[in-house]
Amino acid sequence: METLKICTHTVTLVDQVEDKLLTYFKEKDFHAGDAIPNEFELAAALGVARSVLREALSRLKMMGMIETRTRRGMILTEPSILGGMKRVVDPRILSEDSLFDILGFRIALEIGICSDIFKNITPEDIEDLEDIDRMGIAFENNEYAPISEFSFHSKLYEITGNKTISEFQEIIHPVMTFVKDKFKDLLEPINIEMKKKNKIVTHTDLLGYIKKKDQSGYRKAIEQHFAVYKIFMRNRI
Repeated sequence: METLKICTHTVTLVDQVEDKLLTYFKEKDFHAGDAIPNEFELAAALGVARSVLREALSRLKMMGMIETRTRRGMILTEPSILGGMKRVVDPRILSEDSLFDILGFRIALEIGICSDIFKNITPEDIEDLEDIDRMGIAFENNEYAPISEFSFHSKLYEITGNKTISEFQEIIHPVMTFVKDKFKDLLEPINIEMKKKNKIVTHTDLLGYIKKKDQSGYRKAIEQHFAVYKIFMRNRI
């Protein structure tokens, strides 16, 4: 195995080793599932202690780029794009500003995927949405049980055919639940006022636009569906 020389920089030695490893994997055209050289070979090629190499490899394992398999040693794997985000997006430790930034991003994403939903949706997808809506648990004032909210919107994300978007829904769900619970007393009056003005948009309403193939109507409806959060965030400023 050829020597993988490292340079002297202000970054740490582990940082350099990590960068060199990534460059090496790319240059050697490694793909997910390929076995990579063992620790002894890599440490010798880099000219570093195995303790330094192990720390760099540990970082890559945490990123989901390397796995250790029985009888095969270390295997290169394709990491989840949002894997790191899953580990840090914990609503219990995020600031309110971060929570609402994520919430705003979720709303923008829901609006942005409208065209993909209407382009990709099948009769089977509509049946699934009907089942989810029928079994959904809806409370008063546009409030849904967490499982009902998650199931309906997860299906919409799935219809886009974009796995990263679907994965994002798994990350955002705990944030949405946390925000609803923490700010319930502030959200409820907004929902009540919207109900009085007949501005509540339910999952059934959204499904109606989908079944009518009314993309323009759906886009306006999904914006209104999340209006309570937009009003709440605007009132915070």
